[in-house]
Amino acid sequence: MPPDMPAQVLRPSPADEYLTPERCSILELLNVADDPAVSVAQARVEPGVQTIPHRVVGTIERYVILAGRGRIDIDGLPEQEVTVGDVVVIPAGVRQSIHNVGAAELVFLCICSPRFEWSNYESLGD
Repeated sequence: MPPDMPAQVLRPSPADEYLTPERCSILELLNVADDPAVSVAQARVEPGVQTIPHRVVGTIERYVILAGRGRIDIDGLPEQEVTVGDVVVIPAGVRQSIHNVGAAELVFLCICSPRFEWSNYESLGD
């Protein structure tokens, strides 16, 4: 936390969740210009849905799987299944996609550093 940022408790509203063009729902838990070092979002992918391949330039992402089962596709790694408790590290600028292979929603935290900004997002899909 930057030295001038006050201690606080944030309570994001579920009503602020939005569907992204890559086909997952995002609820921003922390993504403010006053804290440029990190952002935290909750992502949800419906059963059977695969996100559109994309990359985030200049931003490292970490997925912490909270619920469900997925199959992660990251350039440089063989595809592999992920489940509750797994942490996926995605280097900046690397092609990625996740597929919900379970019967329930796939839910994960997406922790980005520096913070996620749409201007750094690049779709690599059709």
